[in-house]
Amino acid sequence: MSGTDLYEVDITGAQFSKACGGNTHPDGEACVTLARIGPDAWAMGDSKRPEVEPLRFTTAELTAAGIDPARFALSA
Repeated sequence: MSGTDLYEVDITGAQFSKACGGNTHPDGEACVTLARIGPDAWAMGDSKRPEVEPLRFTTAELTAAGIDPARFALSA
């Protein structure tokens, strides 16, 4: 999706998967959600704040941040 503003991609109906672990918080375990929103585009949200707009990343950006879609039962 090079040249595409990822925040222009419509994520209505995107199927988010949740992964948890590592940190615990007084409100519960820290979890994030991830959805593929295009061939090279991902949306990542906070499971405790689903009303907040998810952040958008390319596959290369996820890889650089050490985030593996397989942890969410998704493939890159």
